[in-house]
Amino acid sequence: MHQLFGLVLGKRDLSRAGDLFSLEDSEIEDCLSQALEEIKAISCSPDYLTNDNDQAVVEICITRITTAIRETRSIERHGGALVGLWESCLEHNLTPQGKDEDTPHAKIASDITSCILQNYSRPPVMALAVPVAVRFLQRGNRELSRNMSSYLSLAAMAKAELLAEHTEAITCSVLGVAVILMVIRQCLGVHLPLKLIHPAGPLLSTAPHLPGHLEV
Repeated sequence: MHQLFGLVLGKRDLSRAGDLFSLEDSEIEDCLSQALEEIKAISCSPDYLTNDNDQAVVEICITRITTAIRETRSIERHGGALVGLWESCLEHNLTPQGKDEDTPHAKIASDITSCILQNYSRPPVMALAVPVAVRFLQRGNRELSRNMSSYLSLAAMAKAELLAEHTEAITCSVLGVAVILMVIRQCLGVHLPLKLIHPAGPLLSTAPHLPGHLEV
């Protein structure tokens, strides 16, 4: 791992975290997966929910890592570690504690979501991401569900086969079912079991009224 990343993450040194942005993307690209694994360990520690310093360090490091992944176009190289951190958030509370107040792990998930799912046209990345994204639809966080349903609809238009096997799970999500099933049906209707398409009729008709609805 790059020395500065090792210091910031190893010592939870918030005072040096901002210095990560002074490094060239190429300097740190090799160690991004390792840094993501370290962030996962920190965020899963028992005291993370109450440790403001650790949360701030994690937030800054994730921003730096996702920026580097985008700039170096290395999502396929580091996608496994990124999705691993994303998936670990599902093991924690994601339900907002107050009005528009995300939990620490919901913040991590939100920060990572766009970096992963904006690659909806890359099948290797989506093969890792789609099963996890579908699980987020059912976790009770309205904003995360809205974002997931929007990105999954784009993924369905790019390569609907990736979502076809998850249609039954998607039907369990009030926010995601109508718009995503509509897109999948249009893109790959022949691959959807009839028992899933037909009962979805009433839900599909409500799609224009759902938050995060996409025009399709």
